[in-house]
Amino acid sequence: MATFKSYLQGKRHSKATIELVERNLFSYLNWCEESRTESETAEQREILNYIKSIQKREVKQRTVQLYIRSLKHYYDWLIKREIREENPINQIDIKGVKRQFLYEILNKQELEKLYHDFKTTENEKDKNQNWYKNSLLVGKRNKAILGLLIWQGLGSREIAKLKVEDLQLREGKIKIKGGRNYNERILPLEATQIMDLMEYNFQIRTELLKVSQKESDLLFISSGKSNSLGNVMFKLMKKLKVQNPKITSAKQIRASVITYWLKNYNLRETQYKAGHRYVSSTEAYLVNDLDDLQEDILKFHPL
Repeated sequence: MATFKSYLQGKRHSKATIELVERNLFSYLNWCEESRTESETAEQREILNYIKSIQKREVKQRTVQLYIRSLKHYYDWLIKREIREENPINQIDIKGVKRQFLYEILNKQELEKLYHDFKTTENEKDKNQNWYKNSLLVGKRNKAILGLLIWQGLGSREIAKLKVEDLQLREGKIKIKGGRNYNERILPLEATQIMDLMEYNFQIRTELLKVSQKESDLLFISSGKSNSLGNVMFKLMKKLKVQNPKITSAKQIRASVITYWLKNYNLRETQYKAGHRYVSSTEAYLVNDLDDLQEDILKFHPL
């Protein structure tokens, strides 16, 4: 089991996830011993019998799915060790467990309009010069962030973790490092956003560091003492909602981008661009695409 644990650690699973998988696997191995089943060579029929034994405990379907996911890790590990050739879990799915990402999806034109119409400052005559300067710095930083939301589909946490070295302006690319919940990828920058990112990186960011009296290698800096971008994102979404009342959150923007990708790229390419560790995470966004299709059917082919 020590080598199995090392395998899970190599997959960069959290400590809590590893403990859960090990606990679920012990349950399965105990069942195999009691039912005289060889765990390493078990077929789908035996595994389904095990799942039925779990369901008899009247646990939630979500819990059953966690047991199945743990077994998938186990059989993937056996395949890696060349003990098995196929994973019997791949064809097993528990109905009644749905992960849906239902948002009001913005189309490509609506997303890009957010960027092009975004004002980097409010030129209010009753404000002093320092206020105007700080407002301009914050506004230009936020426009740079907005571009990464709209064209690269980054999440708030990914944006907060970006470092200066990740921005590859000469190559016209940006590197998003992997984490526990997402994969590393390198994405191209749009020509429209490169100049704004260049100005931010070489000028605006330096000014923000002075204003906030910070030393940091993070790409995006708040103007206050905190290193968190939580308040930055909140104010950005609030401002975007004024531009377009349909806006609800950064997650909605990301969902809109991924939905657009699914319409224009294949599933695996979209998975890479979105940074999803599992293709099932990408497939979950197909529900948004299907909703759009249903809306078009009702609009153009009313019953």
